[in-house]
Amino acid sequence: MAEGFAKEFGKGAILAYSAGIMAAGVHKRAAEVMQELGIDISTQKSKEIDTGLLQQMDLVITLCDYADRMCAYIPTDVKRIHILVQDPVGTTGPEEIIMNDFRRARDEIKEIVMKLIQEIKTG
Repeated sequence: MAEGFAKEFGKGAILAYSAGIMAAGVHKRAAEVMQELGIDISTQKSKEIDTGLLQQMDLVITLCDYADRMCAYIPTDVKRIHILVQDPVGTTGPEEIIMNDFRRARDEIKEIVMKLIQEIKTG
């Protein structure tokens, strides 16, 4: 979701790359709640962290504690920010409850991305 927002709202200001500790497909519910906002992430690919690419980054943002702990190697000249967003994937219950938790995560991520883009644009 973060990559989708960054690509949508950061055009011309940033190049966004999304990766995780391990590659996994884009969750169908994540794609659905992003589509509600007119952003299609269904063709995005979840990628593993690439140490070569990390060396070219200005900023790395982790959104869950697991990623923050496991993403041990970040070059010292790359700024690192950790902002916790509770992962909705483990949510259980009726579909409405699960989808609302995906929307909560989506909205939190959108706010984080928009704030960071604004800070980058204003220097």
